[in-house]
Amino acid sequence: MKQTILTILLSTAAVAVFGQGSIVFNNRVVGTVQAPIYGPEVGDQSVRRSGNPSTGEPAGGTVYTGARLDGAGFTAQLWGGPNGTAMGNLEFCPGSQTVFRTGAAAGFFTAPAPNPTVPGVPENQIATLQVRAWNNQGGAITSYAQALQLNAAAGFSDLFNSIGLGGTLNPSPNISGLRSFNLTVVPEPSLLALGALGLGALFLRRRK
Repeated sequence: MKQTILTILLSTAAVAVFGQGSIVFNNRVVGTVQAPIYGPEVGDQSVRRSGNPSTGEPAGGTVYTGARLDGAGFTAQLWGGPNGTAMGNLEFCPGSQTVFRTGAAAGFFTAPAPNPTVPGVPENQIATLQVRAWNNQGGAITSYAQALQLNAAAGFSDLFNSIGLGGTLNPSPNISGLRSFNLTVVPEPSLLALGALGLGALFLRRRK
């Protein structure tokens, strides 16, 4: 019992000494990671794709038909938690909200400074992370949850792990495990129902 209490106290003290770990939130670091983020697929905006394109770093084989996200009309955030955290339990990483660059740098967001911290993960520890992005419709949509509620174009990366986070004693690492993904727009149930009714009516008309 005494040994258990001592272990808990030492763990608490370690977290207090190191504090919350931080990470460089940048999806374009030459030599480490280049994972551009894309808009919805042309022809079917509900299709989700993930994985780096051939021009990514590391290079992949995923082909996107949507354009790279371009400018301040798109928002990106980093979400995270302790190693192994499920997607639904991830928390927003304070200081990570940012917008996208333009022109030749489209698809890559501006790295915020200072580096964001990951809730519940001390320095030197591994974090489970996810990038979420959405069309903010001119700044009117201020959160990922709101984007989903309003059926705006939104998307998320596959979960990935960091190396040990940085902080007061160590430099913050890059998000080297990130891979490209695209935004999607999922049709509202009412629109799907109307589409099904329209197809049904067309079928009956042809039979007559």
